[in-house]
Amino acid sequence: MCQSSNLEQFLNLGSTPPADNFLTSKQLSEPEIYYPLNVHICHNCGLIQLGYVVPPDKLYNSNYPYESSTTDTGKSHFFNMANEICSKFSLEKNSLVVDLGSNVGVLLQGFKENQMRVVGIEPSVNIVRIAIENGIETIPAFFSMDAVNEILEKHGHASILTATNVFAHIDDLDDFMNTTDKLLTDDGIFVFEAPYFLHLLNNLEYDTIYHEHLSYLSIKPLKLFFEKHGYEIFDIKEVTIHGGSLRVFVSKKSKQTIKPIVDEMIKIEEEQKIYSIDTLKDFAKKVHDHRNDLLSLLHKLKSQGKKIVCISAPAKGMTLMNFCNIDSTLCDFVTEKSKMKIGKFTPGTHVPVVSDDIFDKDSPDYAILLAWNFADEIIKNLSVFEQNGGKFIIPIPRVEIKNDS
Repeated sequence: MCQSSNLEQFLNLGSTPPADNFLTSKQLSEPEIYYPLNVHICHNCGLIQLGYVVPPDKLYNSNYPYESSTTDTGKSHFFNMANEICSKFSLEKNSLVVDLGSNVGVLLQGFKENQMRVVGIEPSVNIVRIAIENGIETIPAFFSMDAVNEILEKHGHASILTATNVFAHIDDLDDFMNTTDKLLTDDGIFVFEAPYFLHLLNNLEYDTIYHEHLSYLSIKPLKLFFEKHGYEIFDIKEVTIHGGSLRVFVSKKSKQTIKPIVDEMIKIEEEQKIYSIDTLKDFAKKVHDHRNDLLSLLHKLKSQGKKIVCISAPAKGMTLMNFCNIDSTLCDFVTEKSKMKIGKFTPGTHVPVVSDDIFDKDSPDYAILLAWNFADEIIKNLSVFEQNGGKFIIPIPRVEIKNDS
């Protein structure tokens, strides 16, 4: 964000394959590429960031398996977000909304229902096909001047640009802002969501660290960054999704009234010393202690002859499995709802991914809930597992067995 090279590493999660590179049975016998997964702080602006950037075409390819519509909780979140933005800024009907990294188009569907014109930009061609089938016009590309010129020629400038869990994935953020500036109207608004580093720190959410997430965002470095480009953060909302995220509202300078919450959150960050290397190194120690606690429990259960599985295979779960070495010796299988992952194997650990339907005929003793951020919904959907005597292991923020007597 500030182009400083004054970086210091405080956490090393080893080397792992990209978290969404699920393997076919044929690929199990082929070489698998691992990339360093380590985290640094910039002592100049405070940005927490990865030390190694995987080329984006290695991450967002034709086999990209993430669908934003997998859970009802996720769908509800995106529809509420669209409703809120339309209401908050009194958007006129037929205003243009562009979503960056639009995936299958769930958020844009919410804007469409509010009678907005919508266009998505999504680099994964398999995901683009689904979005178009869902009735969402989507450009198969990364966010670039070429994509923006295509939109300007066909639709004009955008009133709203959204990016949910995308902004923190971008390496060249200066180029991103130049492109954003060309797309938006003079009073246009950029709204993005990303996990909040303060929550990651306080709740030990280290599993949300993976190669797609290049930056771990907090307000202080963001404020400095946007000011550099003639923009400013004018409002912030904390939302519960993904373990605690920020919804940040950005406009050109002097176009909106800046809410007090912006400086209030920076003050909290300073009070909690989140930019202190001592705080960060203490966090790293807790991460390694957590791995020891989780592995101790799993080895104890296996020594008792218990059958352990994992439920859901989100990217964050792949960080946890790889860092904690949860492979097929500890976990029999991972269950999933996403058809793009079923029948494949987890990256690095090579555990088979099967359908949730397996619980109808297979009753493991324990299930590690990798998508702990959707715990309530998943536990409700898999009530048959508990009825058959199974127990859920919630791994984050601390290792606990749900309803363990």
